[in-house]
Amino acid sequence: MPASPALLHDLRQRLSQIERGLGEAAFPPVPLCPALDRHLPEHGLARGALHDVLAADPGAALGFCAVVLGRLETPTLWIAPEADAVWPAGLQSLGLCISQLILVRYRRPAEGLWAMEEALRSPGIGGAVLQTSHLDLIAARRLQLAAEATGNIGLLLRPATEARNPSNAVTRWQAASLPNPQAAPHWQWNLLRSRGGQPTPWQVTCAPGGVLQAHAP
Repeated sequence: MPASPALLHDLRQRLSQIERGLGEAAFPPVPLCPALDRHLPEHGLARGALHDVLAADPGAALGFCAVVLGRLETPTLWIAPEADAVWPAGLQSLGLCISQLILVRYRRPAEGLWAMEEALRSPGIGGAVLQTSHLDLIAARRLQLAAEATGNIGLLLRPATEARNPSNAVTRWQAASLPNPQAAPHWQWNLLRSRGGQPTPWQVTCAPGGVLQAHAP
């Protein structure tokens, strides 16, 4: 189904406003923390690429996406089917500037895919998250090509059950929560797949502002 006219008009206006006056930009990988960056083939999370984030625990997966978007220091989009899919104050505590965040709600999967592709093709957007239950390989390939055209980063936030389905994402992560007596967010980020790298489980602690410490147990 095509996206609704209201969604098309609103998103095009926002992207057009952001793109005005932009010059050339470099697209280095997104730094996470020294341990993770050394492990990843790009020495950080590759831009111009899609990355799967599978939610073994919804909070941990939201945290992964918020930390990554917070590193971009550019306008970003969070595309979800529910209006209350994210809590902006919670995202801000993880280093994501909510004044740079555009929340997009979609009613039909086709609208979400359209919004994600438009975001990834926009030179004014550093990255975008698409919350979706399933994405076929053809649609994912279109999103990958859109990201490659601008150097943007795309995060596909999906249920953990999607681990049994194939993916053409550059990396695939599974995020879960771990107990932490110090109350700081403590996560298990399992790197299930990395193009040119090795799958590895990581335990990650997040300090205020999205500062990460990670080690492989």
